[in-house]
Amino acid sequence: MQTLLDKIYRVGEHFSELEMGSEVENEKKETPSDALSPKSVDYVANSARAVLGAIPVWGSLLAELAGTVIPNQRIDRIAKFAAELGKRFSGLEHAHIRAQMTNENFTDMMEEAFRQAARSTSDERRLHIASLIANSLTAESISFVESKHLLRILGEVNDIEILLLRSYLNAAIGSDEEFLSKHRDVLRPAPIHMGSPPSDVQKRTLHDSYKQHLSRLGLLKEKFRVDSKTKMPTFDSSGSPVPESYQITSLGGLLLGHVGLAERAKQKKPA
Repeated sequence: MQTLLDKIYRVGEHFSELEMGSEVENEKKETPSDALSPKSVDYVANSARAVLGAIPVWGSLLAELAGTVIPNQRIDRIAKFAAELGKRFSGLEHAHIRAQMTNENFTDMMEEAFRQAARSTSDERRLHIASLIANSLTAESISFVESKHLLRILGEVNDIEILLLRSYLNAAIGSDEEFLSKHRDVLRPAPIHMGSPPSDVQKRTLHDSYKQHLSRLGLLKEKFRVDSKTKMPTFDSSGSPVPESYQITSLGGLLLGHVGLAERAKQKKPA
């Protein structure tokens, strides 16, 4: 892990040099992928390829996925993650980062970060993970154990749920129109009525399930619909209270802040 962090720090220095315009002509520089790509194929991948290759019809395709496509994708994802992490590490003292190597909570958190990065499917996700790790090194209010807890929560939500959570950060009407407009298709699915096509119904069902998942994780808080006469919550056909709206919680705001999505968090006090 120590050698790996040294490589990541060099990645950060690499990007700093590029930003300062200090490239040396005709000199080959180490790239993020060069610094982290393995020199040989993992024997586990070779074993899996041999087993999958024996499967009739689809065996060759599955073997190619297990032996080449997936390992190469994971290498590329980790290299991109290291590049993002390196850019954030470049603003920190190298000695400070190395000093954390004696802290098992930090190394455990880094292991989880690389595991999530290897499975990530978007640059935004890798950026979020890198931001959380970098913030764990500078934040004085929470420990590495608490940062790892946030990292694990991040690993339980998908990219759409992150956008949904971010959409609740600013409650004032019109205060976040640029963000809402950019992600309108994801954040505001078509309303459902009796003649809605099945595709719209499915999108709305998934949209509702995302918010319910965020609520179960403690990132959103449900505000239930109340009957105007009885002053009691209303219930659906399954006997569950009907949520009228949602609002972001303190935990939700904390997560957004550590992944770099709460640049205006102070404008709204979480519930």
